[in-house]
Amino acid sequence: MVDAQLIPRGIKDERVLTAMRKVPRHLFVDEPMQHKAYDDMALPIGEDQTISQPYMVAIMTELLQMKGDEKILEIGTGSGYQAAVLAELSLAVFTIERKAVLAKKAEERIRALGYANIKVKVGDGTLGWPEESPFDRIIITAGSPQLPQPLIEQLSDGGIIVAPVGDRFSQQLVVIKKLKGALSEQLHTPCIFVPLIGEYGWEKG
Repeated sequence: MVDAQLIPRGIKDERVLTAMRKVPRHLFVDEPMQHKAYDDMALPIGEDQTISQPYMVAIMTELLQMKGDEKILEIGTGSGYQAAVLAELSLAVFTIERKAVLAKKAEERIRALGYANIKVKVGDGTLGWPEESPFDRIIITAGSPQLPQPLIEQLSDGGIIVAPVGDRFSQQLVVIKKLKGALSEQLHTPCIFVPLIGEYGWEKG
């Protein structure tokens, strides 16, 4: 997966590549899908949600520019795979999933693999996790019509947000940096994610 998909597409951060080699992606999908776990595609994980394509996980992780001591907020736990990759590269990961069934399964996988630096919460991810803020990095793994204002407020100075922003069916990765209260924006890879549902995202349905 790493040699065939990630390196040829320009993923250069050795820490990211090492994490992607280490985290057992097949354990984050149900058994009938495990033979496809390392294929170049997103896969269904139930509840109308998906585990992202390996390249998308890698590029979003690389864009976070982590050094190892960051406190991360992830919006959209899903299978828990992205959280595990982040946990390999940071101090602590706080991840929010709105579907309790997925959150429970993700937490079971995370605990079974021994990740003690990940906390999972069920709730509206667009509201963030104010009691644990500020966060050095925030990653949104669902397509949003715009960046939720609470997440911007919960980003620390010098922090970075990576998120797919656009309409329900097509987005572009956006990298937001906060410096002295001012935001800068850089557009990156086109992508397609499931919609971000919540008070500051899309309405359900």
